[in-house]
Amino acid sequence: MPEQPEVEVVRRGLETWVRGRSFETVEVLDPRSVRRHLDGAEDFVVSLQGCCVDAVVRRGKFLWMNLTGLETPAALVAHLGMSGQLLIEEPEAPDEKHLKVRLSLSSRGEEPGELRFVDQRIFGGMFLSPLVSTSDGGVGGQGSDLELIPAAASHIARDVLDPFRTTESLYAALRKRTTQVKRAILDQTVIAGVGNIYADEALWQAGFSGLRNTATIRRAEVERLDAALRDVMLRALDAGGTSFDSLYVNVNGASGYFDRSLNAYGREGRECARCASNSRTSLIRRDAFMGRSSFTCPVCQPRPRRR
Repeated sequence: MPEQPEVEVVRRGLETWVRGRSFETVEVLDPRSVRRHLDGAEDFVVSLQGCCVDAVVRRGKFLWMNLTGLETPAALVAHLGMSGQLLIEEPEAPDEKHLKVRLSLSSRGEEPGELRFVDQRIFGGMFLSPLVSTSDGGVGGQGSDLELIPAAASHIARDVLDPFRTTESLYAALRKRTTQVKRAILDQTVIAGVGNIYADEALWQAGFSGLRNTATIRRAEVERLDAALRDVMLRALDAGGTSFDSLYVNVNGASGYFDRSLNAYGREGRECARCASNSRTSLIRRDAFMGRSSFTCPVCQPRPRRR
């Protein structure tokens, strides 16, 4: 599933190509992709036609477009799910095999004229959600200066790169829980945007096990973890995100390449780079975790002792 860097790459692309343009026509080719729009596909089409994209915003993995032209303030939320893609295309370009929603854009010079939502596995979707005030009075997310957020995203915490979030707030949120550190940072109500890949990378970089209990974590360790989360996210963003297959692409169809820089995730049986630099021999191991996999170094990320 796309994580925060991948969604931010898509947001930036949409901001470039879609912000300030209107939806002239809207076509739903598969109603399942607008199933979260409770008033149905026909209302989705009628509501969006003529609306203008005022801002493209992201918090964590949530992506939305603030709109003008609606009777009540609302945003078009686009959830990528496991395989969703938002692509900018020329109208004459062939339809993608799994094209679900087509939104034609008002003309602007020679820029491409269609926004297409493509989704092979149909876990993602698009829907309108009313805008509500943020609970802490800060801006809703990256890309907007409004203190508004879609109701559908109002439950999630501020994300790793949010300037309104602090290390101290992460420390407080972790210490309020009694669970494993990795479980906690995957919880979008604790800190948004962190998925399995970047959790493993940040924990490796911070140098401790995600199996540690949050009740035992010290402030200095949270500072290391928070710094690692920020660094990993920024480096992934610079690389265009992480692409292990063709399902994640940016709005122009290009894949990211941060997978070439991973130190833990997906490196089972390979030498730990940190141990190797310290003249130690250790191989990255893979373990089952919450129905997924965790990749760690057994030497520099020792598991907590059982009591």
